[in-house]
Amino acid sequence: MKPGLISNSLAHLSLGDMLDNAARLGLHAVELVVGGTGPVPHVDRQNLLDDPRSRADLLRSLATRGLTLVALNAMGNPLHPQERHQGDDLVDAIRLAGLLGVETVITASGLPAGNPSDTTPNWITNSWTVERQRILRYQWEDVLLPFWTGISALARENGVREVSLTLGANQSVHNVPTLLQLREAVGPTIGANLDTSQQFLMGADPIRVAAALGDTLQHVHAKDVLLNPPVRDVGSIIDTGDLADMDERAWSFVTPGYGHDRGWWARFFYQLALQGYDGPMVVDHQDLVLAPLDALRKSAALLRHHLPAGPQADVTTQAHAAPGL
Repeated sequence: MKPGLISNSLAHLSLGDMLDNAARLGLHAVELVVGGTGPVPHVDRQNLLDDPRSRADLLRSLATRGLTLVALNAMGNPLHPQERHQGDDLVDAIRLAGLLGVETVITASGLPAGNPSDTTPNWITNSWTVERQRILRYQWEDVLLPFWTGISALARENGVREVSLTLGANQSVHNVPTLLQLREAVGPTIGANLDTSQQFLMGADPIRVAAALGDTLQHVHAKDVLLNPPVRDVGSIIDTGDLADMDERAWSFVTPGYGHDRGWWARFFYQLALQGYDGPMVVDHQDLVLAPLDALRKSAALLRHHLPAGPQADVTTQAHAAPGL
């Protein structure tokens, strides 16, 4: 597995300084943010699309530091009923990936409105009423499936092997069943980006999620969540409070190792190795307490210590969870 980082983990640095620090930390993989809902501080996507020299310069900047560009990231809501630019960002990211020879694009499934006249996304988390069933049918049959059928075709046309969807809250595709439902409908180009933090905050077990995903798992984000049982046990894991008010929240984003101990991470990495995953293990800094470089230094140390380093040929045919997991 290749330890790496999402470029926006060091959004405050220039492109060169971000890459220098990634190399200095002993990381090997870079997932470059080129669009979506967040800032794009390191590259000019349109310039890269238009100028072959800019693309060559970018790839050279990575190669001279011993880094590999493993994915482009356009995380957002490409199905937002009003902010259509997020879908355009994904299209551009796929085209740019093809030009750069990058086979993986990271995004999310998106979340449509509840009906054609609605103006805001609507996340349905249960199907108790006829109204909610009607919303789900509209979202999947009228919006999600047509969009992702087209995106899958676009990816194939541009030589992009994987469009990896982050399974997370506020997305139509947020867990294993919904990922498999979409993949069955539109084809194997669509797979999963397993963001461990998103599974934690929804109450799932990332180790079991990884095992259930099997060969649909294309990419992994190593991110942690600190659970706060006294708050969770009273108010549930659903929390809309201020992210900065960690004492009053059911869960908070933290650096790997601060929410779940090193033993948990060792078991998680072992499960991935057992099922044959040998792709990127990318850190995304979202800790509100630790400074970005300090957090990445601690994350890199955890990855170096616990990521399996040996051949995996003897275990790749085993698809079941490791004993005791």
